[in-house]
Amino acid sequence: MCAIAGIFDLYHQPDIDPGLLQRMTDLQRHRGPDQGGTHREPGVGLGHRRLAIIDLAGGQQPLFNEDHSVAVVYNGEIYNFPALMRELRQFGHSFRTHCDTEVIVHAWEQWGPRCVEHFRGMFAFALWDRRQRSLFLARDRLGIKPLHYAMLDSGQLIFASEIKALLAHDTLRRDLDPLAIEDYFAYGYIPEPRTIFRQIRKLEPGHTLLLRHGSAPGPQQRYWDVPLTAATAISDAQAADELLARLEEAVRIRMVAEVPLGAFLSGGVDSSAVVAMMARQSATPVNTCSIAFDDADYDESAYAAMVAERYATHHHSQRVAQHDAGLIDHLTTLYDEPFADSSALPTYRVCELARQRVTVALSGDGGDENLAGYRRYRGHVHEERWRALLPLGLRKPVFGALGRLYPKADWAPRPLRAKSTFQALARDSVAAYFHGVSIMKDDMRERLFSPALKRALGQYHALDTLRRHAANCPADDPLSQVQYLDLKTYLPGDILTKVDRASMAHGLEVRVPLLDHPLVEWLAGLPPDLKLRGGVGKYLFKQALAPYLPEQLLHRKKMGFSVPLADWLRGPLKARLQRSLSSPCLADSGMFNLDYLQQLMQQHQSGRRDHSAPLWSLLMFESFLRQMQATPGQRVQRQAA
Repeated sequence: MCAIAGIFDLYHQPDIDPGLLQRMTDLQRHRGPDQGGTHREPGVGLGHRRLAIIDLAGGQQPLFNEDHSVAVVYNGEIYNFPALMRELRQFGHSFRTHCDTEVIVHAWEQWGPRCVEHFRGMFAFALWDRRQRSLFLARDRLGIKPLHYAMLDSGQLIFASEIKALLAHDTLRRDLDPLAIEDYFAYGYIPEPRTIFRQIRKLEPGHTLLLRHGSAPGPQQRYWDVPLTAATAISDAQAADELLARLEEAVRIRMVAEVPLGAFLSGGVDSSAVVAMMARQSATPVNTCSIAFDDADYDESAYAAMVAERYATHHHSQRVAQHDAGLIDHLTTLYDEPFADSSALPTYRVCELARQRVTVALSGDGGDENLAGYRRYRGHVHEERWRALLPLGLRKPVFGALGRLYPKADWAPRPLRAKSTFQALARDSVAAYFHGVSIMKDDMRERLFSPALKRALGQYHALDTLRRHAANCPADDPLSQVQYLDLKTYLPGDILTKVDRASMAHGLEVRVPLLDHPLVEWLAGLPPDLKLRGGVGKYLFKQALAPYLPEQLLHRKKMGFSVPLADWLRGPLKARLQRSLSSPCLADSGMFNLDYLQQLMQQHQSGRRDHSAPLWSLLMFESFLRQMQATPGQRVQRQAA
């Protein structure tokens, strides 16, 4: 994979500082260790770091058209580039290379901003057109590849794959965004388009941004959305056959590479399906990698080994021990903003393991969102039946009271933990789903935040993010609605961000067949009953894969790629947690109720409550603040007095 960076002056044509452009580019060297290049002309500078995958000799960037009037820096893979080359040649375009990058400049010449509609793959790119004096930024449909930008007070726009490159610019303001802080402690990540820094934005998935010299920047423009339109009636057997054919094709086009290729194999259904499809199409054994845990409740390595044996893969496994949590501060440097998904730890390790043997790895990410694999979907659909029976005006007081009175019983068997269910039934559909996915509930954030931070938030609530997307959702059924919300928030903001930073830290490209956009569109049009039936998630997927995967793998309880965080925070991470919650960084920020921090820790250590997710989010936030304040020229401004 690669990294991009650049500077564009919207109103003047100054010489771009070559040292600054080089620093912005080199800060992302881990993403592209093979080659680097920059281009400068009055008012614009482009930088690129390359991880060579296709056309190893001819794909250097920035890459230009024939007369050097169009240049592109690009991060990603466009899998249909051979077909696009043939089509563009028919329009009279000529190609000097055999890489997908060159397709972008000629597609821009042919179709302009609509060129992105022709690309099948994952990408984030910046394209400079000298004739039009324009800069065009684009990000793939699902948000597999990242792109950040900031509009500076000087009239310059800076952009990069990672935030750390933007922080190299001295005039970028580093004050934190209180709205992003609210989002982070609700979701555990910061959904697009915000970042932790008020001045930096993410380009949203399926969006572009066109900037012209002499004009103020306009809004991001959406070019794609999940359709969620009902397809033609189809039988279960027909749907299963077509699903397999589409998956097999999505895997096949992602197996094209001029470097060693393999796959992650977690032992779950999605990664196992990808490996099965790879094995069917590979003349040599597939390279597979997995992570094992000491705690059997979190260890899926036996299922991974089962699939590896069935398909005779070259399988490699690595055990993650408790001391591995020492990666905390290193993860902070990778993500550039607070990120509270603890599975970033094993993800980092499996990427490290994979890179020892391959340069490209296929993953099973996206299956849960597309095929209704998360347990929370079943709960939401069940709750929706109750919400449909009683009006909100009746549900809110009745179930609201039950939710307040019922004790929180983290220690009890799941059927007895009714408090969250009562609270959800007292809300409307979107608010209930938000309540379910929040790592720190409304009442907890109310107690956590200082009066000054609450004033800075004004009327903003993290729920507003889901409401914005829900307003655009074209589906009527409850299951499709929450899948849509996850595809817009959790998938790009958490899952894909986690994998991108962890893989790029090791110079590893990860490809995601289950997020092939034609496959996503087809799955979106299937009846919800084919995704969730009789309480079984991924119903159609499991039926289709029955001939290819062991039954005990297909129908076992979903485990998820997670770590024994609650135990870690009571054991090997206890001292680190105490230091973090007592850190001057948290106290001096003026954002938090320090007494409540200690209360959370004491309740967790006693075993009466499981506050592992909120405590981990605080630990990661403290690490972020400390590292930012320790970096010369990058001090975080105090948020509250």
